[in-house]
Amino acid sequence: MDYKVLMILLPTLVLLAKCEIKTKPDRTAEKKLVGVSTKSTTKKPKQNAIKRPPKVKPPASPAQNQAGGSILSQVVQRGKFQQVGDTITVKAGQTLDLRCKGTSVRWNYPHYLHEDDEGRLRVKHFGRYSQLIVLNTTAADTGEFSCGGYQCTGDGCHDGEERTGKTFVFVTDPQELFVPTEDYYVVVQMRTRQPALLPCQVTNPLAKVTLHREFPPEQIPVDGVKISFDQKKGFVIYQPQLSLAGSLYCIAEFDNLRQMSTKYMLIYVHYPSAPPKPTIEASVKSFRAGENFAVTCTVLGDLDIGVDFTWAYPGQKIGRPPHVRESTSQTRRGGQLLQESQSVLSIEESRTGDGGTYTCTAQNLQGSTSVSTNVSVLSAAASARARNQG
Repeated sequence: MDYKVLMILLPTLVLLAKCEIKTKPDRTAEKKLVGVSTKSTTKKPKQNAIKRPPKVKPPASPAQNQAGGSILSQVVQRGKFQQVGDTITVKAGQTLDLRCKGTSVRWNYPHYLHEDDEGRLRVKHFGRYSQLIVLNTTAADTGEFSCGGYQCTGDGCHDGEERTGKTFVFVTDPQELFVPTEDYYVVVQMRTRQPALLPCQVTNPLAKVTLHREFPPEQIPVDGVKISFDQKKGFVIYQPQLSLAGSLYCIAEFDNLRQMSTKYMLIYVHYPSAPPKPTIEASVKSFRAGENFAVTCTVLGDLDIGVDFTWAYPGQKIGRPPHVRESTSQTRRGGQLLQESQSVLSIEESRTGDGGTYTCTAQNLQGSTSVSTNVSVLSAAASARARNQG
């Protein structure tokens, strides 16, 4: 293009460019207006406005209170603490370090540690907390640890309520699935209507545990109703039966390890539901010297429940030996078959010293009960009148 023509058109091009810039929308202003409501900002007064009560935070549940206010914690690292839960797990050989908040703190721990002769157990008390340490833990240390203490702010520390905390500690050992014991056989008494415990306690909460009979060899079913398994205790037999008597044991399995527990010799015992309720009756209310009479003590109760009788009588003071005859039989009362136990104290060729109070005491596994009756001696005049009337 010719240079002179370009110089003539240049002012026109510059003017057109300025006009185009002025006609473009302002994007910056658009962006500033985004999100701004077009409604009027004038507030209108509310008519018939109802003031709502402030929201009240619901009270925390007992479980939340317990968790939030636990006084027992575990030292997991140097300077790092965490509140303990229902159970905690420690590997054998590690140190168990527990802290309990409060003053006048008392600790409870497995009985095994009460007999510690190696100095592994250490308890230290400080101003506002107490520390329990078990060094070089072993599978035998598995059990419940608990503490209790008062939260003191000044005088009268023992006036408030004592707070407690507890946890069950599993000390896992790759070679020990059951808590060790020195007993090869443990006798367990199964009582009628009372739960029985087979204390095959595991050291690892992940272990699978089953119950077995030694002879005939068989696995005993665990339904959770008649028999259940508790990791902290062992097998609980809620409904003892004679068929469970004998030698039983537990088997625990974890990874590639399978172990058998101590053997438990279960003995079934018919256990009474209550202490005996004896009745007493004398064959005569009064006697003449030289006559014979007897006092009978009777107990009605469950079948196969043993009852022991003892007597206290006036003749003991004069050296009269007891002549007692005991018997047991079955009787039906109100359509129910019961056991009748009797003890009969016989007095032959009575003397004046045989008059007085006769007491019978009946005892079973639940307790004892005593009953008494009085037998009097007829005077000489009364004896003469009785002979004349006869």
